[in-house]
Amino acid sequence: MHIEFRHLRTIKAIHEAGGLAKAADTLHITQSALSHQIKGLEDQAGVELFVRRSKPMKLSAAGMRLLRLAEQILPQVEALQSEFVALREGSGGRMHIAIECHACFEWLFPVLEGFRKEFPDVDVDIKPGLAFDALPALLKEEVDLVVSSDPEDIPGVTFTELFDYAPVFVAASSHPLAAKPFVEAADFRGQTLITYPVERSRLDVFSQLLMPERVEPAGVRQVELTAVILLLVASNRGVAVLPDWVVREVKYNSDYVTRPLTEQGITRRLYAATRTDDVEKPFVQELIKLAKIEAERLQAQ
Repeated sequence: MHIEFRHLRTIKAIHEAGGLAKAADTLHITQSALSHQIKGLEDQAGVELFVRRSKPMKLSAAGMRLLRLAEQILPQVEALQSEFVALREGSGGRMHIAIECHACFEWLFPVLEGFRKEFPDVDVDIKPGLAFDALPALLKEEVDLVVSSDPEDIPGVTFTELFDYAPVFVAASSHPLAAKPFVEAADFRGQTLITYPVERSRLDVFSQLLMPERVEPAGVRQVELTAVILLLVASNRGVAVLPDWVVREVKYNSDYVTRPLTEQGITRRLYAATRTDDVEKPFVQELIKLAKIEAERLQAQ
């Protein structure tokens, strides 16, 4: 038996209309064409789908089974059609984000809240990009956007600039290094460095300062949450290096000080990596725009 979507729509329309004439108007076909369609469907099924000479027109037991199928399948088809329309128009889709910057969670959440209001039909998820290779996952379409500070020349991937930030040294106000106008690599000798649980090559303090100078701190303590890092620093349990926008509240707290890394300071840049084919999608453009706005807001505080 060959059942088409039009057959399911016909069964549903006749059941709701209670007669051929009204159902034909609903389906925008002639009553003759509708009768012919019903006969063809009954010939295929080998059973009657309607109780003949009943007013209003009623479905037989076999017809009711077909109606239940229509009520199950047609809403799913309509939902899929709506999803495809949204994809064509750029108002719907999927935005699964991988983050290679551990501290970026705190910056990204307000961005996603604004994005959700603008594009409620886009499925959003965050996948920590520290547990897997985020850029290969982007090419495999396992994720749709990667927040990274390390752009690469990868065919099919576009890196869009988000914002610049400065990794800064953070220490308790009573710490001896707090008296210095800036800190250098050598100052970390003898210090306990408190970091996020990330491999060293992905931490600015190591990749931009300590590794080039071949300096090793006395110890490294890994902590998941920024608030806990700051708590330990305030208790003089160690020092940290965090993005300037992460520690924006520190400058109003007498328990901490922040200092530049090196006399000239160090500047890093965050990028949004997307598949090149997706760059012009409206919701991708909107997310990047909101990300830049939130970064400007944080840096202005």
